[in-house]
Amino acid sequence: MPKGIYNMPYPLNEPVNNYEPGSNERANLLNKYEEMYNQEPIHVPLYIGAEEIETSNKLPINPPHDHQHTLGHFSMGTKDHVRKAIDSALEARKKWANMPWENRATIFLKAADLLAGPFRDEMNAATMLGQSKNVFQAEIDAACELIDFLRFNVAYLQQIYAEQPDSAEGILNRLEYRPLEGFVFAITPFNFTAIAANLCAAPAMMGNVVVWKPAETQMYSAKVIMKLFKEAGVPDGVINMVVADGPEAGDVVFNHPEFAGLHFTGSTGVFKHLWKTIGTNIDKYRSYPRIVGETGGKDFIIAHPSANPMAVATGISRGAFEFQGQKCSAASRVYLPSNISSEVLNQVVEDVNSFKMGPTGDPSNFINAVISETAFDRIASYIDYVKEQNDAEILVGGNYDKSKGYFIQPTVVKTTNPKFRTMCEEIFGPVVTVYIYEENDFESTLTMVDETSDYALTGAVFSQDRYAVDMALSKLVNSAGNFYINDKPTGAVVGQQPFGGARGSGTNDKAGSYLNLLRWVSPRTIKETLVPVKDYRYPFLG
Repeated sequence: MPKGIYNMPYPLNEPVNNYEPGSNERANLLNKYEEMYNQEPIHVPLYIGAEEIETSNKLPINPPHDHQHTLGHFSMGTKDHVRKAIDSALEARKKWANMPWENRATIFLKAADLLAGPFRDEMNAATMLGQSKNVFQAEIDAACELIDFLRFNVAYLQQIYAEQPDSAEGILNRLEYRPLEGFVFAITPFNFTAIAANLCAAPAMMGNVVVWKPAETQMYSAKVIMKLFKEAGVPDGVINMVVADGPEAGDVVFNHPEFAGLHFTGSTGVFKHLWKTIGTNIDKYRSYPRIVGETGGKDFIIAHPSANPMAVATGISRGAFEFQGQKCSAASRVYLPSNISSEVLNQVVEDVNSFKMGPTGDPSNFINAVISETAFDRIASYIDYVKEQNDAEILVGGNYDKSKGYFIQPTVVKTTNPKFRTMCEEIFGPVVTVYIYEENDFESTLTMVDETSDYALTGAVFSQDRYAVDMALSKLVNSAGNFYINDKPTGAVVGQQPFGGARGSGTNDKAGSYLNLLRWVSPRTIKETLVPVKDYRYPFLG
């Protein structure tokens, strides 16, 4: 039990290194990248309790931008490994759930400091190699955002525990924030190393134990995450990492009576399927599981006729094409007024033509490879579809090549059909579609923006007219959980723009705020009467 009230360090956002030519951080990171690229092939085991398990079923780890090169292999597990991970988690829970909160917090603060220092280059280089992120995209994700998650979540943990009820005369009331009764299952995506780690760390910080299934295309940085957690002092069994076939893992997890929560980032289709499975199995569980998910988007930019054309163009070029559009928040559909559309699109085309594309080891490359051959083929099929239609044209890009790496040119599509396929469906790649509306139709176009997509994750309005901004905020009130004014719809910062959306984009539980952590506790109210009454009769009885 705590022996005092402790104030944790007040968090500040981790400064972002710019990796300018000639800087020490640039040289250090590129040296680490080359070292890890050329080292002996690695192996990523299953992490179950204190064991690092190597299986006979191993799959290769290949850089998406250089897919013939093998960085190493990772072990695939089975149902038995998933069961073992659950057992390990539940055994660890006996001590972890009862550990004083300040000791749990200290572990994750140590992890943040380790990542800010000796682990920074290794985590960034692993992300560059395994997920084809350039130096800056790796820095803002794998280093800075993860450091921020760890530090700010500790502050939110303290804030939550400090929320206590009032006590009346003769009564002492208090509120306990218990971890969930059972284990949390974390399913994480390839595109953000920070998300993968936070989906495990956030529940664990609140006293929960976790079984983690990372994406198979994120295994290199997943190994570094587990190395970081172990170095920081996360006890064995608190976070168990198991890679296994999705349906097989789900069959074990979602039929287990101690399943207590799902922390998920991935596709809408998979999330809906998991929710249905949980609902079907609800009678099997000891408690109602917490279901937290972020599931993608079809994110918009709409410009008002008063918008600055160069600001809009930059919002498109950055918002649509950073990390090859493989962000849930990436700009994917754009609505431009006729009075500025030519100026905006001319600048976007000029921007795209200036992009360098290639491997992440060359920091001058703004565009790198998409994550896998499966993603490459899917994105390429959308580009091919556009080429066959009469109501759309490709303004720039439209080519692709997977001979060396999974490279797709950033592609800008212009359509005369506001419900064109690429205006409606999530592509998750470097393709953005533009629709031009008559400059006097701003209000009706806002309605179109709201009704076109089933998602509601991020969106942006560009305008110099404050009345227009106010109108957009009102009419698009349910269209985006993260709304941007005169900025691209990507780049949410922990502690500044808590992230998440509703509708088809998830449960909007706002990673990077106290709201997410509240989902991983089960409060208990305790009332203590100091001098108990000894007669049942109330005064009204006379």
